[in-house]
Amino acid sequence: QVQLVESGGGLVQAGESLDLTCGVSGSIFASNAAGWYRQPPGKQRELVATINALGRTNYADSVKGRFTISRDNAENTVYLQMKSLKPEDTAVYYCTLGTFIGTKYYPNSRWGQGTQVTVSS
Repeated sequence: QVQLVESGGGLVQAGESLDLTCGVSGSIFASNAAGWYRQPPGKQRELVATINALGRTNYADSVKGRFTISRDNAENTVYLQMKSLKPEDTAVYYCTLGTFIGTKYYPNSRWGQGTQVTVSS
């Protein structure tokens, strides 16, 4: 059974950085794509960044140039480096394993508990 554990969230001021980590167990991690989602307060969950099994990345326009997704297959871990954070980045952040069909990412794993990121102005 796949388990994902996100960590690294916290409270920061606008302009600062945070690094999120997602540990994955119970799956053949290296053959899966992975993605980070976020859910701002009172809003729907949105896809922030993805990385395929070969390391190709893609980002939502709102975070492009500020966020970097990466993976360490030896450690079964996905990372999200976040720089120049803005108050609108405030959300619970979740990671998933998934599959690409064409260019569209579909999560296919259970969701972790998420990690809260709060950016004050």
